[in-house]
Amino acid sequence: MATTSDFRNGLVIEHNGELFAIVEFQHVKPGKGGAFVRTKLKNIKTGKVLPHTFNAGVKVNVQRVERRPYQFLYREGDTFHFMNTQNFEQTFIERALINAPDLLKEGQEAEIIYHVETETPLFCELPAYVILKVTYTEPGERGNTATNTLKEATVETGAVIRVPLFINIDDVIKVDTRTGEYSERVNL
Repeated sequence: MATTSDFRNGLVIEHNGELFAIVEFQHVKPGKGGAFVRTKLKNIKTGKVLPHTFNAGVKVNVQRVERRPYQFLYREGDTFHFMNTQNFEQTFIERALINAPDLLKEGQEAEIIYHVETETPLFCELPAYVILKVTYTEPGERGNTATNTLKEATVETGAVIRVPLFINIDDVIKVDTRTGEYSERVNL
């Protein structure tokens, strides 16, 4: 058991029977009354961020989680197969636990976050940016680059991403996995 004085960003606690990660916290000592801690808690399963206020000194149940490196092997329906890069053990993750499943390509590195006590995977997190090849897009017209107009492009994983007009087939682009948006063109 820990108290509110042990709070830090990223700490995982059990609250109302569910696991939450502390996104943000602030100790407040008003001039009148007792101190309290204002927090923003992110539900591990649903991803929703909720504000919550704890009285100072309240005991909370801290949960241990581990980030383990994995490599994506292949997909079978809505089940994704991963291999631990340290002990080569394979595990299966459902599509709902992955933050950007459409941007996952074979051989790509990812981290799976495990609840240590139950050894259950909580979620799978891709790196912040992935590099993908454009397999199809409409050709852009020459000279039509003055505006920030976007067009659709299909990448090698099958995901459709909005890209600038100057992107062509076989171009390699960097995509933000948190938002699913185009970031920049990559020269290899």
